[in-house]
Amino acid sequence: MQTIYLDVLIVLNIYVNFFLLRITACITHSPLKAGRCAAAAAYGSLFSLLILVPELNGLISFVIRAFAAVTISAAAFGYHGRSRLALTTGTFLAANFILAGSIYAVYSWLTPEFMHFNNSYFYIDFSLLILVLTTAALYAAAYIVRFMLDRSPPGQGTYRVLVKFRGRVTEVDGIADTGNSLVDCFSGSPVIVCDREGLSDILPERISLPMRGFRLLPCRTVTENGVMPVFRPDEVLILDKLTGKRKPVDVMIGLGKSSGAAVFNPKILKI
Repeated sequence: MQTIYLDVLIVLNIYVNFFLLRITACITHSPLKAGRCAAAAAYGSLFSLLILVPELNGLISFVIRAFAAVTISAAAFGYHGRSRLALTTGTFLAANFILAGSIYAVYSWLTPEFMHFNNSYFYIDFSLLILVLTTAALYAAAYIVRFMLDRSPPGQGTYRVLVKFRGRVTEVDGIADTGNSLVDCFSGSPVIVCDREGLSDILPERISLPMRGFRLLPCRTVTENGVMPVFRPDEVLILDKLTGKRKPVDVMIGLGKSSGAAVFNPKILKI
């Protein structure tokens, strides 16, 4: 009888869940902080202990799997309406099935000494290198999918942008503009450009750099090159006033000239 080591089982599933959540965030353009991602991944790894119990009825196994996916997605991304939760849950499940199938195929081809599969969870006496290469390939594929989705024409809409920072909240009009291609060079997050005055309710009275939470981002406009102060907000929601949909986005806020509105690239609204 083969032995399953609980520490290996838990660590394996934390690693896999972490990258599945990152892939979900990439495809759905959902904000996801590293700490929250790690916590949700650790929570999700507890369900892997079902591999140790006798084989469950197919329907029961499916219900548990669905409950796990919904609660993991809610823990990672929060609750922003049923449609948004359904999207992140469905994407997480799809990535899960693809990764599990890929790993199963790779390890079946390599005929490992021990692989155990039960109640939709797997345990492998694994090679760390192969696991890293497999997840890296899936991560790269997710970025390709995201790139292809972003190439589709943007929709038209009238927007309000809600920004939360250090416990304060404000709203400004939003403008979707493909001309704003600013991306933070450290995090890779898109940058929404706002006037300093439009965010006066949530910003310190004086911003003198260097200052905690703020940094300078090199940028270029049609007429000049320069730097722009940027900061990471606690939360940003984009409200489509025509449909009523609220979309959480993973962005930085840049302080520049924007005619009193929040100017963002419409690709962050995709999916």
